[in-house]
Amino acid sequence: MISVQGETRRLRNIGIFAHVDAGKTTTTERILYITGKIRAPGSVDDGTAQTDYLDVEQERGISVRAAVTRVEWKGTAINLVDSPGHVDFLSEVERSLRVMDGAVLIVSAAEGVQAQTEVVWHALREQGIPTLIYVNKMDRTGADPAETLNQIRRLLSRSAVPIQAPVGIEAAFAGAESLLPDTLGDGGVSVSEPRSEWRAPFRTVLQETVAESDEQLLAAYFDRGELTEAELAAALRSASRRGELFPVLFGASAKGLGIESLLDAMLELLPPPEGEATSPVSGVVFKLERDPSMGRIAYVRLYRGTIRNRDSLYNDTRDTTEKITQIRRVDGRRSEDLGVLSAGDIAAVYGLAQARIGDILGDPEGVPGERRLAVPLLSVQAKWKTEADYPAVVAAFQELADEDPLLDLQWMPDERELHLKVMGPIQMEVLVHVMRSRFGLDVELAAPSVIYKETLAGAGEGFVAYTMPKPCWAILRFRMEPGPRGSGLQYRSLARPENLLESYQNEVARRVPEALQQGMKGWEVTDLNVTLLEGEHHVWHTHPLDFVVATPMGIMDGLARIGTKLLEPMLRFRLSVPEEFGGKVMNELMIMRGTFASPVLHDGRMELEGTIPVATTLDWPARLGSMTKGRGILSTFFAGYEECPQGVQAERKRRGINPLDQSKFILATRNALTSS
Repeated sequence: MISVQGETRRLRNIGIFAHVDAGKTTTTERILYITGKIRAPGSVDDGTAQTDYLDVEQERGISVRAAVTRVEWKGTAINLVDSPGHVDFLSEVERSLRVMDGAVLIVSAAEGVQAQTEVVWHALREQGIPTLIYVNKMDRTGADPAETLNQIRRLLSRSAVPIQAPVGIEAAFAGAESLLPDTLGDGGVSVSEPRSEWRAPFRTVLQETVAESDEQLLAAYFDRGELTEAELAAALRSASRRGELFPVLFGASAKGLGIESLLDAMLELLPPPEGEATSPVSGVVFKLERDPSMGRIAYVRLYRGTIRNRDSLYNDTRDTTEKITQIRRVDGRRSEDLGVLSAGDIAAVYGLAQARIGDILGDPEGVPGERRLAVPLLSVQAKWKTEADYPAVVAAFQELADEDPLLDLQWMPDERELHLKVMGPIQMEVLVHVMRSRFGLDVELAAPSVIYKETLAGAGEGFVAYTMPKPCWAILRFRMEPGPRGSGLQYRSLARPENLLESYQNEVARRVPEALQQGMKGWEVTDLNVTLLEGEHHVWHTHPLDFVVATPMGIMDGLARIGTKLLEPMLRFRLSVPEEFGGKVMNELMIMRGTFASPVLHDGRMELEGTIPVATTLDWPARLGSMTKGRGILSTFFAGYEECPQGVQAERKRRGINPLDQSKFILATRNALTSS
């Protein structure tokens, strides 16, 4: 066992990630049990899992929210974040990634690498988070460690290295032998008498991959034909902690096999947090909950500094300062008062009534950037049973939108309508359940519609001279040009400060993204470059709020002159079906406007990869199941937005007054400003 005694931080922050049903929550429960946190491991199916403590999670047997729990193993504290596995709750995974120093990605030995596995893997790599890969369910029928390892190395990374070899498979699985006997525990299998049929090939993969990670090691490997145990151990530990090699372990969590080795690997092969407790405070809010008596609970990862009960804490995102009432460690329904939170640690902070998810606390320089994974592609309208419920429904959804900003609640008071963005049907079911169980409200969600976007049809200018009715004066001229697909909005200003004060220019910069939320067809306008060419204020007549009125009018003037094109969301798919259904499935894909490469035949199955519009796939999984008698396997990934072909039309009803109707827009906006 490699000692960690010399480390300044005997702490780990580790996220547990997986595709749904790969055994993520079961693995977490076994970790809690083996570390002495709970007396008996809970069950996902029975609704007794420690980290699935919400009513909806216990009833449905799925993880909906990321849950933080803390265990101790061999003198080191581990903050574990068990994140949801279903793609509909990808936003929770996204927020968890930001606060992790290391990760465990669980892959099922029976199903192999699945869609969500790849999505999370790419996000982990973009964030540079050191990762262990744990192959679970080795006791399941159909478990194939060699094929699973091949899939991991082919679909995830050639730098994935087995550090164990399983002993037996399916019902005969008895644990795993360590390929590094001086470094990691062996999961209960004696290494003095190797029994694994995969030991030799897996050890070859380990030796070769570690050697390829370093030029000196590669030279030594060529000279001697192998690396020494000391060379392997040292190289593996340092490269794993840097996120350059990805150790692969094997186990069966439901039987408790492989968990101790996994815990050892967390300590030895994943890094401790960095950051000094004496530095200025720097942290991020990554999760929100509400306590009936204590109010809002903000889960905070602190990167630098120290905060204590009754400290005043600056929120850089909101430009506000609030007093901390309590700092607590929350585990499911249990909590304990800590009173202090130091750099590198995670805790629940009470008293931050204005905090929102993603808010940066203190100095923003110490906080890493976030990786956007979840892109809601569907919109739904909420319906309530009686008019008396209307105010309560609005308040409840506003609270849920605080806890999950990607819901992007759109409340239209004039039309008395509520619209939400969602990831899929499971999330819709959970929202209805939460509204009933948590708020006592019966709500229906209408059939989902696809979220389209718009982009410029060409280049041109937008102009506005807002000089009446006085007192007001704001003149703006924008250059608007199409940008590369996926580039979003790029904004800059060339206006001279002597003609338009910087404070006014800053107001315009804030208002341009808002103005582009609704284009000519009612959808968000994206993938464009907007340049403020010139602007003008008046020494006596201009008020800062004049640019709140003028900016949308100038932008919409440009959109009307140039025109917009409709964009639709696309999915990249990977499909495997028995050969006899191949022709029928390909014909169906073409009808759905899908494009795909030449099919690949393998072991009596046809494999297809391509892209397909979201709009044509809303009922595709169900139809595919019927078409292939349940033998089709479909994986989909968001592939960005593409221009709609001619003939596809989609318009959305505009919210509020259209800035093109300038007289009405000015009156409406000025009245709103006056009343506030």
